[in-house]
Amino acid sequence: MTQAFLNSIAHNPPPASAPPEALDSFDVRTSVMAKSALVEAHERTSLMRRGVVASKPAAPVEKQTVLEIDPAIECERIERAIRDAVGMKLRRRGVVLGVSGGIDSSVSVVLAARALGHDRVTAILMPERESSPASLELGRAACQIAGVNPEVVDITPMLEAFGCYRRRDVAISRVLPAFRPGDRFKITIANDVAESDRVNHFHVVASLSARAGATAVARLPVDVYLEVVAATNLKQRVRKTVEYTAADASNRAVLGTPNLLEHALGFFVRGGDGLADLKPIAHLYKSQVFALGRHLGLPVSITGQVPTTDTYSLPQSQQEFYFGLPYATLDIILWCYMHQVSAVRAGELAAMTPAAVERVYRDIDLKRRVAARLDGSALVVDGEASALFETKEMRT
Repeated sequence: MTQAFLNSIAHNPPPASAPPEALDSFDVRTSVMAKSALVEAHERTSLMRRGVVASKPAAPVEKQTVLEIDPAIECERIERAIRDAVGMKLRRRGVVLGVSGGIDSSVSVVLAARALGHDRVTAILMPERESSPASLELGRAACQIAGVNPEVVDITPMLEAFGCYRRRDVAISRVLPAFRPGDRFKITIANDVAESDRVNHFHVVASLSARAGATAVARLPVDVYLEVVAATNLKQRVRKTVEYTAADASNRAVLGTPNLLEHALGFFVRGGDGLADLKPIAHLYKSQVFALGRHLGLPVSITGQVPTTDTYSLPQSQQEFYFGLPYATLDIILWCYMHQVSAVRAGELAAMTPAAVERVYRDIDLKRRVAARLDGSALVVDGEASALFETKEMRT
């Protein structure tokens, strides 16, 4: 869901929620969404920094107000957008989404149930042998708040069939010869993105059974890192396959659950958790999603948790795997980046030095390029097909 679409709903609300007959329609045509407002804003920012276009003087900003929203109003706005998208634009009977027990999917399932009714929401819990048992319980708790009875699909056999665990273990053993199948591990960023100008690289951290559980750390060469990530991305792609299979069988839309940090900075897998028909919270900063979670009555076990990947067998935060900063700090810096706030003022808001902010700005530039590539449409050779797509986009 783009910011532009949500803004249009807020300023020009539909006369009524999507009627039941629209949700029951078997018309499976989908519309081509307009280019993301976030990408457009990024392009404007880049042009301003290079002096191609003039920027407007930045208005004074205060830390306590830049991310402030009214949770009740925002929930109503998102619910209205969900009804309009599912019933009038996508013309589907309801939605399907994966629920991990994290704040994003938990807020999303509750909002979807409030918008469409719990009987029009299919929530799927998809554990695998390396996911935390707590995730399953948190997912059930979120679904209970939503009034949705979740389905549970263990994706371990599918991942084994694809060779997910085997391929990854073989790759790790190339840098840690004592690593054995079943040993617990995670991947971490080696450098602090705010304090170092060095190019980021990654370490594997493993608890080695062959050494009585001793922790070992090794730098990952690029080829090994790519092999591990490619194998691990199967988890996200298999989950999305399960979601779309359920959606196709019931004429429902797949609801994606990324927040703005993930959507804008490329923290998703192409063809995996980045794939969806509707992304209702992709315009919200992580702090704002937590605010909605508290407003919706989600338990503290969900609203008070540190965001994790729940992808590797050792506990791992999103900060140490990808973002490099606490989400609350990155929220403020990303807001400043999008609003052309100077590094000096952004540093004051985020309690960082201007030099550190500039490093984070550069890291955001890099991640934005990754996100655009991951989220973009397939490239086609110029001709009738490309002209047809351009015409559709203009009509959207």
